[in-house]
Amino acid sequence: MAETQTDAERRRVLIAEDEALIRLDLAEMLVEEGYEVVGEAGDGETAVRLAEELKPDLVILDIKMPIMDGLAAAERIAGARIAPVIILTAFSQRDLVERARAAGAMAYLVKPFQKSDLVPAVEIALSRYSEVAALEAEVAGLTDRLEVRKAVERAKGALMTTYGMTEPQAFKWIQRTAMDHRMTMKEVAERILVETAGGEAPRPAP
Repeated sequence: MAETQTDAERRRVLIAEDEALIRLDLAEMLVEEGYEVVGEAGDGETAVRLAEELKPDLVILDIKMPIMDGLAAAERIAGARIAPVIILTAFSQRDLVERARAAGAMAYLVKPFQKSDLVPAVEIALSRYSEVAALEAEVAGLTDRLEVRKAVERAKGALMTTYGMTEPQAFKWIQRTAMDHRMTMKEVAERILVETAGGEAPRPAP
């Protein structure tokens, strides 16, 4: 948020939307909330080029754009591990949400949206992207990575249900516990699942 983000923490955002008015509104909302808009594009091809050049912290892509659509651009940007992607979709395009996820999008926004919709989507995308990066750093193989992610997702759910944590808080607790006890995140997740299945969850540190 504008009042809590310092200059060092300010997230750099690239916007790609072919409708200039929506692009302007989006940029204004982001700036008001303390984000820095480092680039704007009206088509997917330009968005990919700018993402490669600017290395933003986040990319927001509209689905319907000329030259290259948002899904194709998301595949390129997410596939190259440049930045997390949020997809903009109209109500009539909700069937495209699964395709957006498959393309690597971390979150999506349904138009028309308000600032109260935008900020949570941004934070979710950044949080999920950091989770994926942490899991990828822990295990190299794709099969192992999927197994770890499944275990961590289930363990996060157990912590959220038992202690009322948010999803980012649950992940950070698993990550911190793994570091403190020199365990892998998969080992911590499996321990949480065993103990919660027995009716007793490990108590998070304050």
